[in-house]
This record gives sequence, structure tokens and C-alpha cells, in this order.
Amino acid sequence: MSLSVNNNPGALIALQNLTSTENQLQKAQNEISTGLAVAAPSDNGAIWAIAQNQRATASSLDSVTQSLQRAQSTIDVATSAGQSVSDLLTQLKGKALAASDTSLDTASRAALNADFTSLRNQISTVVSNASFNGANLIDSGAKNIYALANSAGTSSLTVSAQDLSLGGANVALTATTSISTATLAQAAIAVVETSITSVNNALAKLGTAENSLTSQQTFVSNLQDTIDTGVGNLVNANLAKESAQLQALQTKQQLGIQALSIANSSSSSLLSLFR
Repeated sequence: MSLSVNNNPGALIALQNLTSTENQLQKAQNEISTGLAVAAPSDNGAIWAIAQNQRATASSLDSVTQSLQRAQSTIDVATSAGQSVSDLLTQLKGKALAASDTSLDTASRAALNADFTSLRNQISTVVSNASFNGANLIDSGAKNIYALANSAGTSSLTVSAQDLSLGGANVALTATTSISTATLAQAAIAVVETSITSVNNALAKLGTAENSLTSQQTFVSNLQDTIDTGVGNLVNANLAKESAQLQALQTKQQLGIQALSIANSSSSSLLSLFR
């Protein structure tokens, strides 16, 4: 090989190899420090875009889960209040049955009617206070509620309202129902029995709706886990492989530095020709 003071091909080649090694070393260090093989569009534009889209979907599912949880909490409050209404109706039936006895004296009948009236009014109190986050599923004029079912917002689950107010669709008992006479008491028994059946059926519907929300929430959670795993498969680095690669590149870097040093020293041999 001819020697020249104008250029040093050996040093240039050694420098190119060293630069390439250092670039690879930097990439391996970045993957180990971040845990990602694709951390930016420059690493792999197509894979990064796919991963970002899936991350957006997974993030949107958080809102779906929150929506389902709010609806579930609203149903929980409504169901709890509805059970209280059912219990109150059962007590009302007992009072009406007792008051239907024609042998009762005036004082006893008045006492039973007072208890009946108090229990009847409690139904209104329970129903009107069965709200969660401003939503009441069992009050008069209650509206259905809707929970998000997918990340695009194009699907939802409907929870139908169940009116448990006095004189409403399920409680035939009115705010003026009385057992002040045996005849009225006998009539109240039938009304209360009908109300008990209707209220229990309404609560069963709320229970079915809650089960649907729970099933959807489980599905969304599993879907989110699957998406997160899929994104990881696309962008996560193989840390064991990168760790071994890092050690190899560090050794290669040291050898490259030595090779460059040797190549740079070759031109100094020209000086011996002039001694």
C-alpha cells in the first residue's frame, strides 16, 4: 500500500466502522434505558403509528369503564332503595291485613292507620332520595340512563328507569290510601299485594341490567389488557438480547478505537524515510 500525507484510507475506513458501531451502541443503550425497540417514528414509522392508534383505543376504554361504573353505581343506589320499598310494602300489607279485622275498636284501628300512613310516606322519602350523580332511576318521571359500550362511542347499554313512586307504574298504592275502615283495609290489601309483585319485578329488571353492565365491564377490561399486550409485542425491546448486544458492541467499540489509532499512526512512518 502506498503511503500519502494527503489522505489516509485506513484511518477513514476505521473511522467509518467506529461511527457505525457507536450508532448501533447508542441504539442499544436507548432500547435498554426505555425498554422500547420503537420509541419514536424514526425507529419504525409504520409500527409506531399502529402502536399509537392502539394506545388511543386503550386510553378511550378508560372512559368506557368509567361510564359503566357510573351506571352501575346508579343501579346499586336504585336497587338498594327499591329493596327498602319492597320491605315497606310488606309491612304495609301486614298493617292492612290487621286493620281488615271487623272486630277492632276505634282506637286500635286509628293506631294501625297511623302506622300505615307513616310507612306509606316513607316510600316517597326513600324513592326521592335514591339519586347518584344526579340520576334517579326509580322516581316519578325518571329517565333511562345510558353507558358507553365501546371506544368509538357508537354503542351503548341502556338501563331502563323503574318508577317506584306512589301511584306510579309499579306502586299502585297512592299518597291517600288509607285503612281507616275495614272496607278500606280490605281494598288496600289487594293494592299492596299488586304493588309488591310489580316492585319485585322492577327490581329484577334492574338486577338484569346490572349484570349486563358487569359483563361489559369485564369484557372491556380484558380487551384493554389484550390491546396493551399487543402494543407491547410491537414496540417492546428484547432486553436479554439487547443486553448481550450491548456488551458485544462495547467490545467492538474498543477494538475500533484501537484500529483507528493504528491507522492514524501509519502516516508517521513516512518520517523515517527522511532520516
